[in-house]
Amino acid sequence: MRYTTYSKYLPQLLDAINLEDLLDQLSDFLLQSGFAGGPFYHPYWGQFGEDEGDRSLEALKQAIMQALMESGKLTPEMLQALRGESTGDPQRDAEIQQQLADLIDKVIERLVEQGYLTTTQAPQMPESHQQVFGPGGQAQTAAQQVQFNLTDKALDFLGYRALRHLLGSIGKSSFGAHETAHLATGVEADAVSKPYEYGDTMNLDVPATLSHAIARGAVRRGESADRRTAEPPITIDLDYPDLMVHQAEYRSSAATVLMLDCSHSMILYGEDRFTPAKKVALALTHLIRTQFPGDSIRVVLFHDTAEEIPLAKLAHAQVGPYHTNTAEGLRLSRRILQSQKKDMRQIIMITDGKPSALTLPDGRVYVNSMGLDPKILKETYREVAICKRSGIMINTFMLARERMLVEFVKRVCEIARGKAYFTNTMTLGEYILMDFMHRKTRRVG
Repeated sequence: MRYTTYSKYLPQLLDAINLEDLLDQLSDFLLQSGFAGGPFYHPYWGQFGEDEGDRSLEALKQAIMQALMESGKLTPEMLQALRGESTGDPQRDAEIQQQLADLIDKVIERLVEQGYLTTTQAPQMPESHQQVFGPGGQAQTAAQQVQFNLTDKALDFLGYRALRHLLGSIGKSSFGAHETAHLATGVEADAVSKPYEYGDTMNLDVPATLSHAIARGAVRRGESADRRTAEPPITIDLDYPDLMVHQAEYRSSAATVLMLDCSHSMILYGEDRFTPAKKVALALTHLIRTQFPGDSIRVVLFHDTAEEIPLAKLAHAQVGPYHTNTAEGLRLSRRILQSQKKDMRQIIMITDGKPSALTLPDGRVYVNSMGLDPKILKETYREVAICKRSGIMINTFMLARERMLVEFVKRVCEIARGKAYFTNTMTLGEYILMDFMHRKTRRVG
């Protein structure tokens, strides 16, 4: 006979840590942009830009420790140890340090087990005479040699949390499909029936269809096969003009390209504007995937040239010592959208600088760091006009307010019949989300 032995549950500090809340707190660290290629020297601004974002386990441990301190999850003794204060008992101090190290290790282990993180590159152990713990010890050196990466599950979760924050800030909690003022055939009847046309959903309004056939005189009485039957069968000859189908509210679909400026100015002047833009991209992706499955979203980075990146690589995207080739970004976005068979096609452009680069017909890149070069502006306006003729809406979200830049944006809006929003990193997500939802309430032709 089998027996089950039960013991008293003893809660541990790890049980009090909510991994999802912790990931939310770590979102800025996990999505940090850094600067591609390390610090860069510019003839006007000197050296600027930080090193590439540290993706080592040691950096992750420090970030987790900081998050736990801010959330109040650590014991007073652990906080005392982190402040460098001693309890007066060297053995007790060592125990607390070990408990803290074990807690951080278990948190990372659980993040890996639950599929939020992956690690690469096994650590190379130092010489045997090196100490294990403490600054410069084997544990710290090994942690610095292991890199962590976000999984698709983690990116999706960060997008979900970013979306929740944005919805909360604008006072909305949920969204449905894009409702429009147009009617189409579907399952839910929202208006009077209409004659069937080729391509309509065959959702017949049976009473209306029979009424049309009867009014046309398509009813005939047949002969009974059995003379004992009192009533002979009645036959109704239906024809295409008799068919009536229910009308339902038209649900539009949209194809969106999010154009992100990753030129050097996006992290210049001590402000990271690129990481908030990445958060917005993740939030929009989660919104579209969960609420508008018929929609699509693609991400294009524009700098000296332009390139499309998969959403899975968005967390690792970085700014660099680049100029701003707006025309090339619009050209690539237009090509992507023209292949999308959607009712609405739109470009959401996030930038903080003036166009300062142009791809020449022979493939060379012409640059003018001062910006607003007539040659570059002419080609940029040309691409905006082509997008307008292709039925592509362009909405621009600017993270700067220079007078000359305002004039450039106004001209883009005039050509594209789009909108411009002058915002900052704190309100960028709210503006983009509200605009995205507002324009999906009607069909844009």
